[in-house]
Amino acid sequence: MFNLYWADESGFPAGDRGAVYGDGLFETIRMHGNRGVLLSRHLDRMVRDAGRLGIPVALRDLSKAYSAAVSRYVSRYTGKAGDDWILKLTLTRGEGGRGYQPGAGIRPNLIVSASPMPTLPTPAGVAVDFSRVPLTVNPLLTGIKSLNRLEQVMAAREIDGELFEVIMADNDGNLVEGTRTNLLLKVPNGWVTPPTKSLAVAGILRQWLLEWLRAKGELVIERAMGIGDVMAPDCQGLYLLNSVLGIVPVRQLAGQDLPADDGVATIFNPLELLE
Repeated sequence: MFNLYWADESGFPAGDRGAVYGDGLFETIRMHGNRGVLLSRHLDRMVRDAGRLGIPVALRDLSKAYSAAVSRYVSRYTGKAGDDWILKLTLTRGEGGRGYQPGAGIRPNLIVSASPMPTLPTPAGVAVDFSRVPLTVNPLLTGIKSLNRLEQVMAAREIDGELFEVIMADNDGNLVEGTRTNLLLKVPNGWVTPPTKSLAVAGILRQWLLEWLRAKGELVIERAMGIGDVMAPDCQGLYLLNSVLGIVPVRQLAGQDLPADDGVATIFNPLELLE
């Protein structure tokens, strides 16, 4: 079991290892009224990845905390902006230990917060650029939505003006993901996306969409993706994936126009994926 804290109350311990060392992980869930989009995938991922970090948490306890959060926050957003809002669950190892080494028997902390739904990007597509900040993915942490997001924070500082996102590459120049999005490229014979093992965050929408495309008989290839792939003449579209924002077409990349089919974005209908 964990200690439960509400972000809109005081009393969170200053020595929490999540705050001090980034020792934890989080989930951001798009809500509609009292139901969450792809909810079970979010909760399952938190339990699974917490296990990878050695933070004990049971799905039944996490589900109870989720239900309590819905009861606490839903009335603040019902009837406003289409009833859409955001629920965030942050799980840390807790408080204790000397320096980096955790103490024995630490009890995890779960911090729960809610916020309004952000403005969705235009269906016509967004402007994106390449980040100057390299993204290094530790193989032990691949795909985990951990609290260690400093590289993304530094890259996000480059987003200004009309830019919606910047795309980060690894030290070999392979495009990996945006600061808050996964990548999907449309090519003549199917779809290309960076392999899961290369990702800092393996997104919930990415997982769902790849399964959906394959179930429809579409060819989906997971391989390294370079600048030449997205700038190639046969590129049929580049899409940013985020479980809150949806499937976002890129209409311009580093000043170059890309084909942007807003019809692809309709594949993801959050109202059909509520749990």
